[in-house]
Amino acid sequence: MSAADLGSASILPISWAYIAMMGEAGLTDATKVAILNANYVMERLLPHYPVLYRGTNGRVAHECIIDIRPLKEETGISEEDIAKRLMDYGFHAPTMSFPVAGTLMVEPTESEDLEELDRFCEAMIAIREEMTQVKDGVWPLDNNPLVNAPHTQVDLSKEEWDRPYSRELGCFPSSHQRTWKYWPTVNRVDNVYGDRNLICSCPSIENYED
Repeated sequence: MSAADLGSASILPISWAYIAMMGEAGLTDATKVAILNANYVMERLLPHYPVLYRGTNGRVAHECIIDIRPLKEETGISEEDIAKRLMDYGFHAPTMSFPVAGTLMVEPTESEDLEELDRFCEAMIAIREEMTQVKDGVWPLDNNPLVNAPHTQVDLSKEEWDRPYSRELGCFPSSHQRTWKYWPTVNRVDNVYGDRNLICSCPSIENYED
């Protein structure tokens, strides 16, 4: 990466400093904790989501890859819907569709404590229950908390609410959001269109003409 075109060698001192400060024993402990964290997440989510690449003993390495493809066929909810809904729960979504399309790769590393791991797992389990509500017809496929996610302060404050679920469920899906809430600035955007089409927000060149 540092030697590639337009790469940056500045990433190397960061890696070197981490290794130097941790030392052999620290790196070993960090690796053990990272693997433990990933397997803890896997065990908590396994009753609710399929997990790919489990070894002969049913374990994963330092990452837990959740397979959304069969759930999408069953419920109509995609991995992107789950990723956007996680924002309502206060999480940046894990890696999506890598290394397998239609999956979420959860990689908690050694830096997350048990409370945060539990908070994430509880959010994922709640989202799985929301998917079941869609499957059972409680909410329509085109109007539910997942496909409408993320929810913003505008959604919370606007006068009209034409959705088959409450504002509370949309904006404050868990008790954690009562005391600490991250608000996305906008609703769902077309990620693919944005990646393929450069849209400049600068003033038009005509504005600079005399």
